[in-house]
Amino acid sequence: MHAWLAFAILALTLWGVTGVTQKLSTNRISSERSFLWFCWAMVALSASVLLVAHPHWELGTVVVLCSIAGGALNGLGAWTSFRALESGGKASIVISLISLYPLLTVILAVLLLGERLTWMQSAGACTAITAAILLSLEGEPKKAA
Repeated sequence: MHAWLAFAILALTLWGVTGVTQKLSTNRISSERSFLWFCWAMVALSASVLLVAHPHWELGTVVVLCSIAGGALNGLGAWTSFRALESGGKASIVISLISLYPLLTVILAVLLLGERLTWMQSAGACTAITAAILLSLEGEPKKAA
């Protein structure tokens, strides 16, 4: 197995479990408190990475700004996912919908970076959009007999 595939499968597993833990936490405490604990975990992980990796600090301004923007956007996305769960969203729907965020990346890559999609990739994107629409539809609850 390629290293990238192993890491991708590990990320999928970790993020899959994360959706459940986020819902469990927002069932018991506010989304703000859940998010703060999430942030503390990220600080601890960041400190651990600093101990293991020896980063090169000589970076260009654009790289630093893009990294900061990416971290801030990731954090805001996490916070809004906690809010969605706290406000009554079902974990099975909320996490599935927000996990479609790569679609926005694909659109931006096409528009801003000039990347091209094959017809198969375009079909996959359309299928994902259809899935998002179907997931977001709330059916009428069935009445007990």
